[in-house]
Amino acid sequence: MALLERAIASPRFQERCFFLAKRFVAGETTGHAIDAVRRLNADGLSATLDFLGEDVSDATEARASAHQTLRTIEEIDNAGVDANISVKLTALGLTIDEDLAADHLMQIAERALHNHDPFVRVDMEGSDVVDATLRVVERIYSGHDNVGVVLQAYLHRTERDLERAIALRQRVRVVKGAYNEPAAIAYKNMAEIRRRYLELTRRLLTDGHYPAIATHDVSLIERVMHMAEELGVTKDRFEFQMLYGIRTDTQRRLAVNGYRVRVYVPFGSHWAGYFYRRLAERKENVLFVLQSLFTK
Repeated sequence: MALLERAIASPRFQERCFFLAKRFVAGETTGHAIDAVRRLNADGLSATLDFLGEDVSDATEARASAHQTLRTIEEIDNAGVDANISVKLTALGLTIDEDLAADHLMQIAERALHNHDPFVRVDMEGSDVVDATLRVVERIYSGHDNVGVVLQAYLHRTERDLERAIALRQRVRVVKGAYNEPAAIAYKNMAEIRRRYLELTRRLLTDGHYPAIATHDVSLIERVMHMAEELGVTKDRFEFQMLYGIRTDTQRRLAVNGYRVRVYVPFGSHWAGYFYRRLAERKENVLFVLQSLFTK
């Protein structure tokens, strides 16, 4: 996969090969993203939009990313679609200056308050920025309760972070985790990660504030459905979240059965890192891309 990662990161690949990423990325413009959301809404699905880009190293880039997110919130409002927003703090300048990222997140949270769905989800990134991400989210949450965080089941620390979020009444999205972390801080065995994921989910369903259960693992989805029923948690008290272009039949089946389903819709020209992580997650995604090379 290292060779594939280098190829995807090359400017030549990104210029010429966006057609390969179209299954997972809605497009390169806000208009493309809004069109994708309209199609999802027509199938009874809501969405969260994310302007792709992370690890910016210049304050000007961070301001540009924040401006694009503010514009996206405005476009969601103008279009009247059922969607909210997701952001990555490294795209807003987290690794440059924590205060810069916090200021951008505050602007985004304030603008989102004007929308029908004012929520802003702060995506979790690699372990090197987990502490900083949680600090910024908690700082902004103290004055803007329309922000919430993502926690990764495979990190050893997550149970502690989850208890803090529950105590604050923050909305949490729980995921398995998609970054390649060392065994010293993250579980590597998938059976153990699934077990911990279900433990965290049970805690959220019991005492969390409208949790987002994010997974494409059908067996986990079935377990969560049974768990919610066992706990007496009604379908309007949580939502399933899935990625654009992955297990679309499952997304629609859940919605038909009365579950709330939100689809994460990424867009923008900086799609390479996101695309690579999708390929690394599942062999089926690699096969899909290879098939696209011969059917274009």
